[in-house]
Order: sequence, then structure tokens, then C-alpha cells
Amino acid sequence: MSKEKNIIKGRGAQLNVRNKFLEASHETRDDFLEYCRLEGEVADKNKTSYLEVFPKTIVNKVTSPDVGMAYSMNPYQGCEHGCIYCYARNSHEYWGYSAGLDFERKILVKKNAPHLLEQKLLSKNWSAKTIVMAGNTDCYQPAEQEFRITRKCLEIFLKYKHPVAIITKNAFIRRDLDLLKELTAHGLIAVNISITSLSEETRRILEPRTASIKKRLETVKLLSENNIPVNVMIAPIIPAINSHEILPLAKAVKEHGALSIAFTMVRLNGAIGEIFTDWIQKTLPDKAEKVLHQIAECHGGSLNDSRYGVRKTGEGKIAEQIHNLIRIARNTYFKDTDFPKLNHSLFEMQRHKMKYNSNGQTSLF
Repeated sequence: MSKEKNIIKGRGAQLNVRNKFLEASHETRDDFLEYCRLEGEVADKNKTSYLEVFPKTIVNKVTSPDVGMAYSMNPYQGCEHGCIYCYARNSHEYWGYSAGLDFERKILVKKNAPHLLEQKLLSKNWSAKTIVMAGNTDCYQPAEQEFRITRKCLEIFLKYKHPVAIITKNAFIRRDLDLLKELTAHGLIAVNISITSLSEETRRILEPRTASIKKRLETVKLLSENNIPVNVMIAPIIPAINSHEILPLAKAVKEHGALSIAFTMVRLNGAIGEIFTDWIQKTLPDKAEKVLHQIAECHGGSLNDSRYGVRKTGEGKIAEQIHNLIRIARNTYFKDTDFPKLNHSLFEMQRHKMKYNSNGQTSLF
């Protein structure tokens, strides 16, 4: 499927695009590469680095009307998974980095996230609203194995009996099964597992450092067997790459216990258009023009689409066909299943209890 000459192994993006907020830019010139070759040096070691940052807040209010969440939090900025289509790439530019390779190799770590979360939940103006981890970058990306920030945040949610939802494509979530089961017992957790393809070859080039498809399906099954509600995100759907897999994907995730499916159409907003175009011309050159043309056809002739209500679902004949397949999949496999609503009633009582110390005195926190 892919022709991997001159492909940077284990990465989605194949270049660093210019940061639109910076005047200066970095360019790797051919004469430098030739020098490295002659000297026997490695021009690019392709290593991931973790950089600690110190945000003042961690819970973000989501104002976009078609995102489907009210609040989100992200323990990490940047994502080593390297999904080539990821809409979060553009956010790396706000930190002074590129949306390309920098997004995958310079991971910003928010070690104070659990403390900031607890501060937020204890603020007197806060009432229980589902907080999504992570609305931007994956909270179970490889960095979590070292820093365990997501686990510490889940402990805070459990402590205050506060509802939380998770979006991930990493089987590493299984490590926290103990916490997930406790949260489930109180109706406080929903898990969204992203599965874009049943083809391991497609997964490997689209999402190079994610869990295998087999492991993700096993994760859906394990969570479901423990009564943890799982929705599967068939997202994004990319015409001529994974659009033909909707029905077999829906069937597979249903057989593994998923209660529902959701989808989005790919859109290549901001710098992602350049990154994706470069990637597909190098990785799938025979398909490149067809895929780019069909993506544009779903978004009014452009790779990007900023129109609320349309940007995530697309329009036109190709998008209509995809919507019909999703409808058939839901009617065929999920007609008799309901995704439960999370419990928002326990938080206030629990917070009130936590604000009193062992002597019965009100805390000044």
C-alpha cells in the first residue's frame, strides 16, 4: 500500500511546516544533509523530548457549537501518536512550535494538572459538568507511561465523584481499569475509543505510534465486559482510504461490546493541509490526487472547512454516501443499545463533605 522510500520511520508528518505566528523559520538544506552524509553523522535523530510546562488552568470551556463537549482538559500538549490528520496539530503553533514533526516530537507535559483540576472542582462557582479527557491530544499517549498524569486526574474525579469522559486510541487505558471500574460503579465514566481502520497497514501509516487495531478491539471488549460504557469513534473518515470500512468496522466493534459509534469527516484545517498533502504524496503517491480531490469535494472545494455544522460532517455526494453507510451501520448493529448518561448528582454532596476536615471545621481552601 505504501512506498516508503525516504519516509521518516515511526512518524506521521514528514516535515516541519512554518509556524504562522513566527517571523523566523527553520530549514534543513541539502548542503547540510550532504555534509552529514560525508561526515557519517545523523542529520536528524528523530527523538521525542518531554518539556515540562506550567499552565495556570487545566479545564477549558469549549465554545464551538458542533464539538459535542462543554469542557475539556489535556494533560499533554503535542502527541507522539503522530496521526497525520490530527486537528490538534495547529494548537502546537501557539507554543512556538511547528504543527508538523514538532507536534509529535516535542511533547509538553503538565505535571500540575491534577492540582489544577482539584482547584477547579473546589471553586465555589463550579457545578458538575462532564469534563472530557482529552479533547485535543490523547491523554494515554506514550508519555502517560512515564508521568501518569491521567491516572492522577482520574483519582481526583473519583475523589469528588465528578463525571468524566475519555477519548483515546491507546490500549494503555487498560492499566487504569481499577479506577475506571470504581467510576463506573457511580455512573461517572464514559470511554470513547478511536478506531479508524481494521487494516493494520492503514493504521501504521495513518497513526504510526498508536496501539494496534487488535489491541484496541481487545480494549473495547475488556472495558465492555466490566460494564464500562464504550463508544467507538470511526474518526476521521477519509474518502478512498478508510471510507469503505464503515460497515465492517461497525460490525467488529459491536461484536466486541461497543454500545454506539460516532464519526467525523476529515478536514485539513490550517497547517494540516500542507502536512497531509506532503505525507500522502510521499506515502501513497498513486492515490494522492484522488484522495485530496475527494476530501475537497466534501468541503466545498477546499481541504479546509470552518463552517459550523458542516465542517465535521461534510457535504456533497461523497459525504452523503458516508452518512448513509453510518445510518445503515447504526440501524443494523446498534438499534437496540443505548449509551448511558453520566451521573451529575453526586458531586455537590461529595464536595461539601470534602470541604470539612476531621474536626468538623470548614476548610478555607
